Amino acid sequence: MEYVIGIDLGTTNSCVAVVQNGVPTVLPNRQGYKTTPSMIAMTETKKRLVGHLAKRQSITNAEFTVYAAKRLIGRKWNSEPIKQVLKSASFKLVEGPHQDVRIELRDRSYAVPEISAMVLSEMKAIAEEYLGQEVHKAVITVPAYFNDNQRQATKDAGMIAGLEVIRIINEPTAAALAYGFGRRLDKQVAVYDLGGGTFDISVLEMSSDGVFKVISTAGDTFLGGEDWDTRIIDWLVDGFKSEHGVDLRGDRMALQRLKDAAEKAKIELSQQRETEVNLPFIITSGRNEALHLQRVLTRAEFEQLTGDLVQRTVDIMDQTLDDAGIGRDEIEDVVLVGGMTRVPSIERAVAQFFGREPSKGVHPDEVVALGAAIQGAALVEQGNKMILLDVTPHTLGVMVAGGATEPLIPQNTTVPTARTRTFTTSRDNQTAVKILVMQGEHERGADNELLGEFILDGLRRAPAGSIEIDVTFDINADGIVSVRAKDLETGRDQSITVAATSGLTKDEIRSMVEEGKRFAVDRKAGEEFEAKRQEVEGLIHEVEKMFVPVEKVVGSSDFGRDALERARGVIERARQAVSKKDVMLLKEQSDALSRTLRVFKGVVART
Repeated sequence: MEYVIGIDLGTTNSCVAVVQNGVPTVLPNRQGYKTTPSMIAMTETKKRLVGHLAKRQSITNAEFTVYAAKRLIGRKWNSEPIKQVLKSASFKLVEGPHQDVRIELRDRSYAVPEISAMVLSEMKAIAEEYLGQEVHKAVITVPAYFNDNQRQATKDAGMIAGLEVIRIINEPTAAALAYGFGRRLDKQVAVYDLGGGTFDISVLEMSSDGVFKVISTAGDTFLGGEDWDTRIIDWLVDGFKSEHGVDLRGDRMALQRLKDAAEKAKIELSQQRETEVNLPFIITSGRNEALHLQRVLTRAEFEQLTGDLVQRTVDIMDQTLDDAGIGRDEIEDVVLVGGMTRVPSIERAVAQFFGREPSKGVHPDEVVALGAAIQGAALVEQGNKMILLDVTPHTLGVMVAGGATEPLIPQNTTVPTARTRTFTTSRDNQTAVKILVMQGEHERGADNELLGEFILDGLRRAPAGSIEIDVTFDINADGIVSVRAKDLETGRDQSITVAATSGLTKDEIRSMVEEGKRFAVDRKAGEEFEAKRQEVEGLIHEVEKMFVPVEKVVGSSDFGRDALERARGVIERARQAVSKKDVMLLKEQSDALSRTLRVFKGVVART
């Protein structure tokens, strides 16, 4: 059967799941872990490393190890979040040809969707190894507050990874699907989702007949565990500078060691009251003296350093419920999602806000991937009665005269939907109008995201305000936005389907897809060689162990000596095949070694 995998493409870690025989299951990677670091690295020999392999060498190869790419995806080079990342990233960011962000690794630059595709390829490979067959379709999750460009960039990443992305769904919604799966609940729940890089809060109504309806959603796509880590890093750097007069921010390796230590300290402080950060030989001073960093961080100090970050999530929750007209007492359960929800101050703040202890019924690191897999199965299974009604996370509208945005579809409107509003011309004798399609909550148009533009021309000359134009916005179930403008007098109209952009052209994506295929073939060949190499080396060892007992039995005869000599020849040819990395030759030598081993065992058994 054809499986649809569910992928949680996370900032810190990623996770893949599938529904088998009606049971959603998270799939382990080769190391046995159910989550994989969302990290990629390029070695000196230009070998690509993904996941745990990339993380293990991140300190010694800091400049060419990429982490938290999700915080960069779908963003413009001149955006505020990118300016923030530039201050602390250990890898090099450059401006791309379409005002997008590129990452320099060794001798070339990579688009962010290309980096994310490497992580998605790893998720695809994990699933294929587990299922024993190729996987082509996926549901991928994104933060609920992602805009259209960020969603499209994620979809492009899936395509580059060789996946048909049949749906992009919101992370808190996916978590709610997993939370409610098979339970026939009639409940109103809030999903608080704080991961490594993003924050979402969603309120959903679940019904026992399988309908999941999102009531409201909000968030911050640049608020997550990375910010908590940064506060610890700043505390360590400032303390070290006060003590030694040396700023560690200028050293990439030191910065990566600090990042690693900050993440460990944060995790330890969720279990204990204090932790020691001990980084010997962190840097060498101007006098060629090795300097060490050693500081104790208490949980109370950590909570003081990060209190405002926790409060930002509380303020967003408050605003979300207020916008939806929902009282805190109407929330019947609170689901915590994301590794950051293990931090005591966060769990405490959520409990205080809702006046109830959050649910412990889901795994915060795995629930989103499980929900994505459930949605994937629902989309392809006939007779599946689960219905998901999501909302548009951002207001959609048009820019009007004076530079303001006039909203047509408000934030938290259930999709699919369509809305029409009538506008008039703003100038005398105006024969054309430019329709600028905007996404965002700001009144000032320039502060929102421009999704697309088109021109309705051929209007008759008339005084300002006398020509009426209907503008209609239409959003389908996949979140695709179509906009149409119509002159009510003549019936003349013009329309566009708003195509969000990831900052990549079709040709660039096509080229990246082909490169991804080549890498997948090379990787498969490499894995096949490695498996066969291990098999052959094991057989060589087994045959060599048999030489002494066989020689004792038949070594005195010409036949025996000839057999032993032939066996040595087989071993030599097998070693040559290993050194040549020739898989076909290895297969031949594996068969020859197996035959030799059977003969040797037969000889010994007859004595």
